[in-house]
Amino acid sequence: MHPDAWLVVIDPQRIFADPASQWGSPMFPGIVEPVRRLAAAAGERTVVTRWVPAAEPRGSWRTYLDAWPFADVAADDPLLDLVPDVADLGERVVSLPTFGKWGPELEAVTGPTPHLVLTGVATDCCVVSTALAAADAGATITVVTDACAGSSEKNQRAALDVMALYPPQITLAKTADLLP
Repeated sequence: MHPDAWLVVIDPQRIFADPASQWGSPMFPGIVEPVRRLAAAAGERTVVTRWVPAAEPRGSWRTYLDAWPFADVAADDPLLDLVPDVADLGERVVSLPTFGKWGPELEAVTGPTPHLVLTGVATDCCVVSTALAAADAGATITVVTDACAGSSEKNQRAALDVMALYPPQITLAKTADLLP
């Protein structure tokens, strides 16, 4: 992994990892080991993000949370906790009520035009939303395909195919490509 890159572990939370959750990714268990290896290499340049519902959802977010009432909980609800396997990955945690995690909060940590190495869940929602927004803002993005979990294999492939359309701003790689 490039020494100036920032590892961003997107939303490794119980709501997305628990098979009993309506939003649980069946692929999540398979990304824990690659994410941990990447975090060990990135060290202090690791950022973990969390999705949290807005205290007062506006516009389409109100409709969205009405459609998924189980997720309309307080930010400190255990459903939104980081999974134990990755909770120790870093001191930097950015919590936002948006799919995409690129914005002023993450930029304040990484700088305005960083190299971001994206991992996490769900590839077809929060990862793709983060990648496109960050690339549009001038960041260089590497999406680690075997360290991202989609809502399904089909949706994972579709999201990766979309992100593959954006080189050189967004590139796809495997963990083995980034680590010795």
